[in-house]
Amino acid sequence: MPHHSRLAGFIIDCEDAVLDAAAGFWSAALGLPVLDPDEGGEGHYARLDGSRHGLHIEVQRVEHPSRVHLDVESDDIEAEAARLVALGATEVARPRNGRWIVLQAPTGQRFCVVRAREALDARNATRHG
Repeated sequence: MPHHSRLAGFIIDCEDAVLDAAAGFWSAALGLPVLDPDEGGEGHYARLDGSRHGLHIEVQRVEHPSRVHLDVESDDIEAEAARLVALGATEVARPRNGRWIVLQAPTGQRFCVVRAREALDARNATRHG
């Protein structure tokens, strides 16, 4: 099925971190202001303002080891995940009732396929299918 996808940005996973402190560090380190210190109101996500660079950047409090992972956004996450699995990725999880899909590249890196935050078309994304 034809669909679009693109790099949305990256998520900075911080194991057992105090969200405000972690967001403050990464905000200063990257020179990006904190746009939303508690996105979603659950104390798990702080959004940095990466809009100047066309990126969605979040600091995320997690229980697994700290790492950075990419988010690929798509107007059809099922089709995009299937495309990436056909390329060699493996599915790892579908958190929050499938709101996004966690995949692992053949080279070991985990990344997420997420729903597009804005309309995707030939001007701002790659068309597949």
